[in-house]
Amino acid sequence: SKLAMLKALSYLKTKPDFILSDAMPLTEQDIPFEAIIKGDSLSASIAAASIIAKVKRDEIMEKFARIYPGYGFEKHKGYPTKLHLEKLFELGPCPLHRKTYRPVKECYLKQMNLEDYL
Repeated sequence: SKLAMLKALSYLKTKPDFILSDAMPLTEQDIPFEAIIKGDSLSASIAAASIIAKVKRDEIMEKFARIYPGYGFEKHKGYPTKLHLEKLFELGPCPLHRKTYRPVKECYLKQMNLEDYL
């Protein structure tokens, strides 16, 4: 997300001279940038960063799987697979689930017996 990218930039000890991003314009900061649509297939730098980010996210989701067992985070890594949605409706949302994501919102409404108001 844009917020995560801006936060990551703020943690860098050395300020980059230029930023390449995968389609995300980073106008909120003062470093020159280029937002390349389909950047992960056109730039080796963006592709490498994308792979590193996915590996790190998978590691984080495996840790969350131990904190929130039963959701299958170690398998689907938080992506909305059939298993994830089944576990979401079976167990209800955990603090990791975004309340703005429609299936999560539906779970909250169901828990509060408000699903008839959708």
